[in-house]
Amino acid sequence: EGGDVEITATYPAGKIGTTAENLVAAAAGEHEEWDILYAEFAKVADEEGFAEIAETFRQIATVEAEHERRYLKLLERVTDGKVFIRDNEIWWQCRNCGYILLAKEAPLKCPACAHPQSFFEPKKENY
Repeated sequence: EGGDVEITATYPAGKIGTTAENLVAAAAGEHEEWDILYAEFAKVADEEGFAEIAETFRQIATVEAEHERRYLKLLERVTDGKVFIRDNEIWWQCRNCGYILLAKEAPLKCPACAHPQSFFEPKKENY
């Protein structure tokens, strides 16, 4: 029981590109994590008789796949110029002060706290 564990992994630490380039790289990294790394971790855990740990790795892989999906959706919005624009009116919320506005597009500047458009996101109601 106990002992040393060897973990071998590599992580990219290269150039920082444009937002789109960074999202492509991030999505690729998430894809590798769920499709290759965690699948391999689960396989090894199964082979070594650790079924519960193998299942945990499989569940983590589903989370990593969701990360990939989110990055790709944001990439689509960045590419289409629709990060702060929607086809229909939605509630936008300033992440700094909480100001909300019903509109197709987030304001260039928050009317309440003057923070830039980049502080706006679609309002969430996950409480």
